[in-house]
Amino acid sequence: MSTDQPPPGPPPDDDPFAKRPQDPPPGPPPGPPPPGSPYDSPYPPPPPYGGYGSGYGGTDPLSGMPPLAESGRRILARLVDWLIVAVPLAIIGIPFDVYDRATQDDADFQDAFTGGTSIVFQLLTIVAFVAYDTVLTAKNGQTLGKRLMKLRVAMLNDGSTPPMNQSLLRAVVLWLPALICCACLWPLLLLILILVDKPYKQGLHDKAAKTVVVTVPR
Repeated sequence: MSTDQPPPGPPPDDDPFAKRPQDPPPGPPPGPPPPGSPYDSPYPPPPPYGGYGSGYGGTDPLSGMPPLAESGRRILARLVDWLIVAVPLAIIGIPFDVYDRATQDDADFQDAFTGGTSIVFQLLTIVAFVAYDTVLTAKNGQTLGKRLMKLRVAMLNDGSTPPMNQSLLRAVVLWLPALICCACLWPLLLLILILVDKPYKQGLHDKAAKTVVVTVPR
């Protein structure tokens, strides 16, 4: 057995017993990550909006969603829809003596819809507006006015066409108060909420049905 002792002083650099390779520290590398690093974001990017049935997702509430409808175009679409239903109803209302009642000195506008055959006409008006909006919205998200303005109604959670029950709820909240008691105040309230609501520009009818109005490709 050899009795040689190691020389005094620090060990040489090539001494295999003096150094051990050090494992890299756990966790992400220090400093900013390079482009494409898995540390860029802990979440995958949101899926793109692709029409019916695709998700929005992402931390940005508008991420992946088509552009929200401009308020001016929504107003024009609603006016077109109102005319499409109101003009035939105006002709139908002649046999119900609605206009004679409305022009009487002792009757206001609401009194024209509170007695006799005028109640039938009021019910007919409610059914016409609600059914028009419900059926067309449930079909493809577009009333005739929205189709003209290149808009459509979509479910907020996944962008799909609203089903019949959601379309009916949306139409009832949209039209019923205006047709029963608040012909001027209710549309104005809905418009104000659309203008000030963030980030989805939802009126009360949109919030009730969990829908948004978005643009479609021209």
